[in-house]
Amino acid sequence: MPTLAEYKMQEPDNSQVEELKDLEATEENLTEEVEDLGVDVPDIPLPSCQDAAELEIEDEFTGAYKFAVVGVGQGGSRLAETFWKLGYRRVAVINTAPQDLKPIALPEKNKLLIGGSGAGKDRKKAEALFKEHREDILDFLKSTFQMGVDRILVCIGAGGGTGAGGGPIVVDICHDLCQTIGAEKTSSDAKVGAVLALPSKSEGSRVKSNAKETAQVLIESCSEGTLSPLIILDNERIRHLYPKLSVNKFWHTANTSICSLFHLFNKIAAQDSEYTAFDKADLDTVMSSGIISFGAVPVKSSGETVEETDISHAVRDNLKKNILANIDVNTGNVAACVVIGDKDALDNTPQESLEHGFEQLTRLLGEGSTVHRGIYHTSKKGLVVYTIIGGIEAPEQLFA
Repeated sequence: MPTLAEYKMQEPDNSQVEELKDLEATEENLTEEVEDLGVDVPDIPLPSCQDAAELEIEDEFTGAYKFAVVGVGQGGSRLAETFWKLGYRRVAVINTAPQDLKPIALPEKNKLLIGGSGAGKDRKKAEALFKEHREDILDFLKSTFQMGVDRILVCIGAGGGTGAGGGPIVVDICHDLCQTIGAEKTSSDAKVGAVLALPSKSEGSRVKSNAKETAQVLIESCSEGTLSPLIILDNERIRHLYPKLSVNKFWHTANTSICSLFHLFNKIAAQDSEYTAFDKADLDTVMSSGIISFGAVPVKSSGETVEETDISHAVRDNLKKNILANIDVNTGNVAACVVIGDKDALDNTPQESLEHGFEQLTRLLGEGSTVHRGIYHTSKKGLVVYTIIGGIEAPEQLFA
């Protein structure tokens, strides 16, 4: 039988008129039945069906870990800004004073202002503000970091009120976030670390008191195994390592020195080596070891060939020129030692000389220590020894 639509395409004769009427009536009844079955749905704004992968933020490099970085206070925000410049894109900064947030070179959506009138170097005032805005901070970090975070690093300037009081609260909030996104499976599965910048001696007793209290809180968390790694920077020590820097260059150099070393190991652990590779599992061992220290020293060769003593001197110099405060790196129990040089330098370096340097580091750290190794080539001229020392014992006294 022809359909109603087919009938309408032609002129029906008298014999088809009745049949056409029957078809129209049948179709009208069917339409009414369908309309009767429908529900009255109000207009409700529905979330976008975006794939989770589309929400994942990508860094501008390939690293072993996808780190998220949050800076608290002015000093912490400067450290976070340095990570942003290195290509990290899960970066956020938090402050209590708008004038301290304004100069930080991050997108405005990556900045959060708490309070708005500053903390005036009052640690307790900042702590109360951050506790009051705990849920706001958590939502901000969720929005800024999105999915795919492996570890979170909280950068804290310990001398000012905002960093000193708000930093430990943000560390706690980051644990909540890590558990929400599945990065931490248990309370002892520490995927949150911290960089703590101690003030110089000239900043006064109140600043020193702030730093001391904040350091004690973080060191305790580190000892309990809920915070790792913990990197304690000493601005006084940095000042002695770079004595001739101008005011404009001092803070940039101080921040870059630690952030670049952190970044180097994260990148190296994701790269293959035709010699000896330092891999992600090696990096995880060090990052999970508690208090850590970084170092980098060029190998100064006494001749055309790099001798054993050249490497061993560089390793010893590396341990001395750390930027940690009053901490004995010889108490560490795990280390990474990576040698990077151009082709010519590596061609002139006997394997025996490198082995001597690695073995010396093992002896310096003591019995039962582990040293992870890596050898890589680069286009930059020269040979450089890079180290991370981990599992360092907490100092009894940070300040002299």
